[in-house]
Formats: sequence, C-alpha cells, structure tokens
Amino acid sequence: MKKTYWIIIALVVVAGVVAVWMFFGRNKTSAPEYRTARVEKGDIRVTVRASGTLQAVTTVQVGTQVSGIIKKIYVDFNSVVKEGQVIAVLDTTLLAQAVEDARASLKKSEIQVNQSKRDFDRTSVLFEQKVLAQADYDLSLTTYETAVANAISAKSALNRSLINLKYATIIAPISGVVVSRAVDVGQTVAASFSTPTMFTIANDLTKMQVEANIDESDIGKIVVDQSVKFTVDAHPDMIFDGTVRQVRLLPVVTQNVVNYTVIIDVPNPDLKLLPGMTANITVLVQEEKDVLKVPATALRFSPSQDYIDKLEKNLPDSVKKKRETWSKEGGRQGASQGGQEGMSGGGRMSGGMPGGMPGSGAGGDRPRRGSFGMVWVKVGDSLKPHRVRTGVTDGLNTEIRGKIEEGEEVVLSMTSSQGAPAGQQQQQNPFAPQMQRGGRGGR
Repeated sequence: MKKTYWIIIALVVVAGVVAVWMFFGRNKTSAPEYRTARVEKGDIRVTVRASGTLQAVTTVQVGTQVSGIIKKIYVDFNSVVKEGQVIAVLDTTLLAQAVEDARASLKKSEIQVNQSKRDFDRTSVLFEQKVLAQADYDLSLTTYETAVANAISAKSALNRSLINLKYATIIAPISGVVVSRAVDVGQTVAASFSTPTMFTIANDLTKMQVEANIDESDIGKIVVDQSVKFTVDAHPDMIFDGTVRQVRLLPVVTQNVVNYTVIIDVPNPDLKLLPGMTANITVLVQEEKDVLKVPATALRFSPSQDYIDKLEKNLPDSVKKKRETWSKEGGRQGASQGGQEGMSGGGRMSGGMPGGMPGSGAGGDRPRRGSFGMVWVKVGDSLKPHRVRTGVTDGLNTEIRGKIEEGEEVVLSMTSSQGAPAGQQQQQNPFAPQMQRGGRGGR
C-alpha cells in the first residue's frame, strides 16, 4: 500500500513538470534566426541581354532578267567568286534569233529611209519648179520623216535584243561566297513578272553583323559604339566580341511586344561564325569598379512590425522629440518627395526621420539608382538600421553609399522562433488583395 502511494505521488510530480514545461516552454520566445551577407567591395556590371541572328554585312540575291533554260552552272554552294565572274549561262538559241530578227528589221527600215529620201528629193525639185502642189510636197516630207523614225526604232530594238542576249550570261555582281543555289542545269527560269532568284552571294564572311531585337524597356540604354559580347550554340565555350553600329528607329511589334532592331558589327577572321546562327548577346551598359555593394535582397528586407515597435519603445527621449517635430513640420513635404528622399511610408518610422532610424523598409520595391533605401545590419543579437543611397544595380547586387563599412553583415531575411519568415520577406498569397505602400502611408 505504501509503495502504491509513492508511485502515485511520483506520477503527479511528473505530470506537473510536463504541464509546466508545456505552458512555459512553448510560449518562450527564442531568438530569431537571420540570413545575412557581408558588405563587400567589387565590380558591378549593368548589362542588357537579347538574342539576334548572324548575317553577312552584304548579301546579294542574283537572278536573271530574261527567261530561258539553264545551260551551264559554274559554281556550287560555298564557292568563292569574284566580281564579274561568270557563274551560269542560259540557252541563247531564242535570244540569238531575236537579235537576227532585229537586225533584219533595221536593214528594212534603212532601205525604206533611202527610198523615201529619193522620193522626197524629186518632189522638192518639182515643187521648186511650181509643177507640184504643196500637198504633194508635204506628203513626201512626212513619208521621209516617218521612215527615219522607224529606222531609229528598229536600231533600238536591235540594241535591246543584244542586251537580252548579254543577260543570258549570269555574272557575280560582288565578290564573296555562294551561300545558296536555287537552280540546276536544264531548269527553265521565267522572268515574265518577277526576277527569279538563282544564287545568293554573301560579300565577306570575315566581317559579319548581328541583327538583335531589343525590348523597348531597354532600348534607351543602347547607344552606338557600345561593347557587346555574345555566344552561339555551335561554340558554347567561346565568347565573341562586337560593337553596336546602328540603332534602327523602326519598331517591330510582335504580339503587342515592341522591339527595336540593333545592328552589331562582328569580326569573324577565323570563319567560325556562319550566317543564320542565333547569337545570345550581352550589351555592357555601365560598369562600376571597386564599389561597396550588397545583395539587392538586403534593400527589400524589413523586420516584423513587433520588432520595429520594440525599437521605437527603446528610443531615447531626444530622438522621440525630434521625430515628433519632424512629423509635424516635414512629414507632408517628405511624403510628397516620395522615392526621391527614400521614404517608404509603410511603417511608423520613415527613412528620412532624425536619428537615423529608417522605417519598415523598401516594402519589396526594386532599388532605383540615386534613391534612398535602408539596410539592417546585424550587431550581436540585435539589428541596426542604416539609411543608404543606392547606385547602379545588376539585379543581384546593388551599389550603396552611406555610413556603412565593408565587412558588416546585412540581413537578408529573418526567421521567427516557429520557423516561419518574419517581416517583409514572408511569403504572401499572390491572389489575395495587397495593401499598396505609398509615400504618404503610416499608421
């Protein structure tokens, strides 16, 4: 009986200890965990990425102005040709016959001119002797002038036939490489309504160009003579260089997306780049070297409102008094300036207040160059806000200027004791309505 009594007492004590632990242990708030990054010096490169197609600087489509059967072809794909070189010949049988007909017509016209000239001379003599009427003289003169005009027309027809016969010999208009051949020997080409394309010649493949499509949001950053680097799938381990030569003003609209064509000159001395290849280009817009930079996430971070309330409660009376004065006299002015003064307005503490206490953060906005922002520096187990001016950004890192030193740890995210993200970085339902944070905000 006595043993059972002690067992019951032991169970009651254990149950009491478990209850106390459940009540006090679960509600005990442990220190939050921070994900940080160090402020470091380095280079920031602002670039614009796009894609384009490699082409020869000059590409000529060679056709024919006369119809006929292809008799001979002297070049093939990848053939190197010189300007004026014969590359194909059409059958000239019909064209030669047309030349003979034109010559016969010219000879006939010349005979008619001679006959009408003799008739006009006789008529002139009789008209001077007043034997012939004025009407007969005028008719003879008209016949002679008509014969002369017909002879001129016949001579022009002969010249045209000779030119067509010359066109039966296809020559290269430029020096280069034959990149396309669309005909074969024995094929009939008809040039009745349009000039058929027989060959395509690229002028000089050692000097090429890229036609890149740049989005309208980035075209303002592109200027002539900018440096360009690009890669092609055929040589994934190689980086090629180029230079912006022209920014074309004609917009290209595809599915309501506005792009602009940018021409980039590309040297190709080893002929590794071929026409038609897709180039993935990167245009260097701006580069800042040896500047202080932090991850862009640090400028979007803000701790939870509970943490900010705790900081407000621990502010010295002098700072609180300055805050009240600022709120009355400069609050509206600072709110109207908005992003120019780096005010986020989402919390009760703003980035522009005296005492150097930034507010609840950038609210997820992307840092803009020349604007103000805030970063939270980890000092021991607490956080200290720093108001900074942002510089250039490449999307991953942002240049900062302010009272912050290299090597300090800036907070990227904060995790509460329950393991969930705290502050501005916690995830929200993208489909739920969001409260927009403005320059005039505040509680």
